[in-house]
Amino acid sequence: MEAENHTRVSEFFLQGLSDDPELQPLLFGLFLFMYLVTVLGNLLIILAILSDSHLHTPMYFFLSNLSSVDICFISTTIPKMLLNIQAHSKDISYTGCLIQVYFFMIFAGMDGFLLTVMAYDRFVAICHPLRYTIIMNPRLCGLLVPVCWFIIFCVSLIHVLLMRQLTFCPGTEIPHFFCEVVQILKVACSDTLINNIFLYVSTAILGVFPLLGILFSYSLIVSSLMRISSAAGKHKAFSTCGSHLSVVSLYYGTSLGLYFSPSATHSSQSSVGSVMYTVVTPMLNPFIYSLRNKDVKGALGRLHSRALCL
Repeated sequence: MEAENHTRVSEFFLQGLSDDPELQPLLFGLFLFMYLVTVLGNLLIILAILSDSHLHTPMYFFLSNLSSVDICFISTTIPKMLLNIQAHSKDISYTGCLIQVYFFMIFAGMDGFLLTVMAYDRFVAICHPLRYTIIMNPRLCGLLVPVCWFIIFCVSLIHVLLMRQLTFCPGTEIPHFFCEVVQILKVACSDTLINNIFLYVSTAILGVFPLLGILFSYSLIVSSLMRISSAAGKHKAFSTCGSHLSVVSLYYGTSLGLYFSPSATHSSQSSVGSVMYTVVTPMLNPFIYSLRNKDVKGALGRLHSRALCL
């Protein structure tokens, strides 16, 4: 009878970032600003790439996909958080929580996969420049993205189906500002052994393997650059990787720092750390690519000029 009552939970309560009523207007304004900057910045990157024929290359095809994913990634958590602050509420429905988990995992995983594919693109461009257009042909580029989506859809769906088997006590509070898998498993009233095992498997698939792929690609790039005698040639070749390396460092630095730091077990530090890779990283990506990449900067300038002429 007790287990049956647990399964009838219709909603959870999100702890949020702070219980202080005086901080709520500040948090609302800050996160609304960061959300709008993220959406606008990434939309500008997408428009610049679509409108400029010089950027119709594999590298910028993947970048436009990354910008699209970043918009969706931040949109899975921040709108609900802003709505709760505005309504002075902390609740999220059981179904809404599962949906948030599903899409959060999809877009977080897709970020990692796209960064891995972009690292491979840079490897081919630097190590096999004469064969670049042959290897990174439109067919391969068009195939890589759907394959990544398919893998992530399957992994995320299995996670949600396993979570549906868990039972929760009425009035369960999630010590976070969104429904994160790890925090949900901690507050479950039933055995989570299978969920935790699959969590480790999915972390390897969506996190560890992509990171290893990036490291492997850059190890081959560095090995190739070491054979170039000219310092100017090395700098020119590696300069094309600057923006990508910055984004990779920001994304994996914040996420790994969150989950491997000693303070990650405390909800307050976990929430603040999550803000870094769920909000700050998608917000900074457009600035990194526009400030460090001459092609994107030029395309944005031409887009701005065309907009003024309208």
